[in-house]
Order: sequence, then C-alpha cells, then structure tokens
Amino acid sequence: MCENVSRRQFLQASALAMAGLGLAGCGNGGTEGGDATEIKVGILGPHTGDNSSYGLACKNGAQLYFDQLNADGGINGKQVTTFVYDDKGDATEAVNAYNSLVQNDGVTAIVGAVLTVPSIAVAKASVADNMPCVTPSATAADVVTFGDNTFRTCVTDPVQGVVMADFAAEQGYKNVATLYKTGDDYNEGVNAAFCEEAEAKGITITSQQSYSDGDVDFNTQLTAIIATNPDAILLPNYYQEDGMIVTQARQQGYDKVFLGVDGWSGIYGGPENYADAADLHDCYYCCAFSVSNETEVSKAFTEDYQEAYGEAPTNFCALGYDAAMTVAAGLTAAEEAGLEAGSEDYKQAVIDGIASATVEGVTGTISYDGTGDPVKSSLILTFAEDGSEKTFDIIEA
Repeated sequence: MCENVSRRQFLQASALAMAGLGLAGCGNGGTEGGDATEIKVGILGPHTGDNSSYGLACKNGAQLYFDQLNADGGINGKQVTTFVYDDKGDATEAVNAYNSLVQNDGVTAIVGAVLTVPSIAVAKASVADNMPCVTPSATAADVVTFGDNTFRTCVTDPVQGVVMADFAAEQGYKNVATLYKTGDDYNEGVNAAFCEEAEAKGITITSQQSYSDGDVDFNTQLTAIIATNPDAILLPNYYQEDGMIVTQARQQGYDKVFLGVDGWSGIYGGPENYADAADLHDCYYCCAFSVSNETEVSKAFTEDYQEAYGEAPTNFCALGYDAAMTVAAGLTAAEEAGLEAGSEDYKQAVIDGIASATVEGVTGTISYDGTGDPVKSSLILTFAEDGSEKTFDIIEA
C-alpha cells in the first residue's frame, strides 16, 4: 500500500474495483493460463434470493480479509485474486459455480458454500478434485464427511444444540419446550441435539411443536406450548421467523425465557427489527461473534468492517472473515513449500496446512482435531433494554 493511501481509501478502491469486475472476476480476474504473481481463490454463496443476507455477509467478510492480506503484501509476495459467484442458495447452481471456479478460473481454494444444501453438493463435487473448501456457516453434521478437503469455521448444529441445553441446565430451567421448522436440516438437527442433551441433564421437554416453511401464524403451536408452563422455549430457527414467534408469544402473555442458536443473529439492530426490544428480554442465543464482544480482535474487526462497508458486522460477516483467514493459512503452507499453484501437491499442501493450523480468528481460536469441524468457543448473547446485544457468557470448547 502506498504511504499516502489510508486503509479506508484502499478498501474503498478495492470495493469499487470489484464492482467494476461484475462482483466476480468470474473469469476476468487473471491472465489466461495464470499469473505467477497471483493466487486464485473462489468465494461462493447466495448473493440474491431469500438467503442473500447470509451469503453477502460471508462474502463481505471474506473479501475484507483478502483485501487486508493483499495490502500487507499478500502470500509469499503474491496477491490473492478472488472470483465471486452467486449460487442463489441452490445446490445445482452451487455445483455449476464450483465447476466454473475450477475449470474456467483455475482457483486453488474456495471459501464457501454458505448454506447447508449447496455446501453438501459442493463438498461431494469437490472430492474428486481434492479442492480445499472452507464453508463459513454450513452447520449440518455431514457437510465435512465426504472428504478430507472440506472444513468449516462454524460449529455444527448438534454442538449448538448441546451448548444451549447445557446452558439451560446451568440456568436451572427444569421444563423446556421447543418450536422448530420441519423439513430443514438446520432446525431439526439443533432441536434433536438439544432435546437429547436436555433430557440427559434432567430437563423435561414439555412439548415439541413444529411449523412448515412459509408459515407466519404460530399462535396454535404457542398456545399448546404455553399450556405446559415451560421455564424456557427453544427456537432453533432463523431470525425472521423467530422474531414473529417471540412477538406472538409475548402477545399471548408468555413472559419467560426464549433460547436460540446462531440463526438468531440479525433479529434486532439491522436494516429491519424482527421483534421489539422489550420483547427480547430474557432471550439468549449462542453464536460465534457479536460486536458486543470486547476482545481487541473483535473490536478491530468491527472497526475495519464498518470502515469498509458502512455498517456493523454480523456473526456471518465474522465467519466469512475467519473462513478466508483459514484458507490463507493453508495457502501459506503450500507457498512456503515452494509448490506449483494448482498442482495436486499444492492442493494437498493447502489441505494439510489448514488441518494443522491454529488460526486466531475473529470468532475465536480455530483448530482442527482430525476432522473438518473446528475446535472453538461459543458466545452466549442476550439483549439490553434498547435491543442491542450483550455478551452474557463465553463457553470454551
């Protein structure tokens, strides 16, 4: 970076350059046949559609990391060129994008996909190529089981369920009910793990109610739940629906505790509030990152993200940043070994480098212990009177 160019100016210029490339590089990011001064990396996720908020957050976090890395000299003197694809949250689109990244763009690693179903499709497709892939946020247990080349920087659905069940036991809740969406691996996986762990801890599950995709009226399920007088209600869903559920429950007079997982991130304080601040009292959820976390790493990331994008980062922004950092750890190992980018030995060195690395990420220290699942801590978040998040506790791995 030139001495007279500020970090803010650099990031703004980088963002404009990416916009000029159609957000992607999409085959335009490097010279034909490759460039010895660049390392090609893919970024894949839903950037349009119902789940675009997650994909764009992960993309922005990942791009911020690579921009900063390049500003600091890159890896082994090489700049990281990113190729960004919108998989629209669809498995077929994700595989098509993956094939373009590999066959047309010649990437050596991929940050993504973001959602579980596209991530599983990419994980299956990538095994034959032994392509290093790091998903920021796909939490279903089997995402990383198809080959040694796939990793994640988030914790799994079962881990989140266990964390919240253990938290419920520590808080002394004796009776808990759940309300979750059917037909979704994320919601169902968290719910099942929570109930199993809660019962093992001596908690009675008073009611398990469900709803279908597209439902907006949850009063029937809530009436059945409230009749069992639970100390807490688990909502292992995404923030849009959980906001409606909390609101309708409060309207029915339920004034006790709600529990959630990382899908709650964004329920209040973003472009839209999905529940009133007053209704979020006695709500707790686990996730990897919050701007309320006062560590130096967290504060620095928050400032950098706000400088780059003009808004506060969410949990998914931080996970994208850490996924990029994890990919970079693997790339650094391959570069230090002096291997040819894109070769089979290079890709294996990236995989081995990720597997053996300890990354000091924004979402905590990340390491791997024989699988693609990270060993890392979780935050328990709650809400202040104005609806802002507060870090209630840190659960160590």
